[in-house]
Amino acid sequence: MSLKVQLISTDFDGTLHADFESPPVPRRLENQIAELQSQGARWLINTGRDLSSLMESLARARLSIWPDFLGLVEREIYARVGHEYHPLGTWNADCAREHSQLFERIIPDVPRLIEWIDARYQATLYEDPFSPLCLIASNNDEADRILEYLQAYCDTVADLTVVRNDIYARFSHARYHKGAVVAEVARRLNIPRSAIFAAGDHLNDLPMLDGSCASMIAAPGNAVPQVRELLKKAGGFQSEKPCGHGVAEALEFFLQDKSSRRPV
Repeated sequence: MSLKVQLISTDFDGTLHADFESPPVPRRLENQIAELQSQGARWLINTGRDLSSLMESLARARLSIWPDFLGLVEREIYARVGHEYHPLGTWNADCAREHSQLFERIIPDVPRLIEWIDARYQATLYEDPFSPLCLIASNNDEADRILEYLQAYCDTVADLTVVRNDIYARFSHARYHKGAVVAEVARRLNIPRSAIFAAGDHLNDLPMLDGSCASMIAAPGNAVPQVRELLKKAGGFQSEKPCGHGVAEALEFFLQDKSSRRPV
């Protein structure tokens, strides 16, 4: 395929979609993705949300387009078949097995971690199907301090990491992240890194914005400082427009002939 952008990977909240805007996905971006899909490109929504949460928000957005793939909870992959999304069997099975084996090793330590956090902070802690310890901090400063503690713990456990998005965090297997999701979808479609566009705004997007899985990397104007810094190092496109408006600007930039591009 000679199409310049063959795979589009977008984070959902704060990148593709903005709850406070109407419509939540800009028509300009919706039309750009529709045009690329009509030419054979594939679209991946790569999010920390689970399937039901994402599908509910997509339905409310009333888009005229649907993603070809979903990357969920920064690890699982679903492919669109007709009007349904089916799990990518081997990948999701391996992912579930490796997470189960990893979490079995740390379960005995979770009460100690909870006790330490509860004694010092007001964060909400709970378990869900994706992590034996999940966190909702009361603010970003609190999240910073708790994450330092949890990361120090992760450093003592092989393959364990903590994934953060704003004041939310959970444990995960270090091999599974948004960058790995992009790479796996690209591998199955035989799409080279040079034809992949990725956009995100927050900390859990960093693995797909370092240039290793996508050559065209971008962030909207609401991106956190860590994303901005990474894009600057990796030579990505930093828009100053918010959310989907910034993604639309970035797509337009990368679809231009190189000779007509303005400097990044």
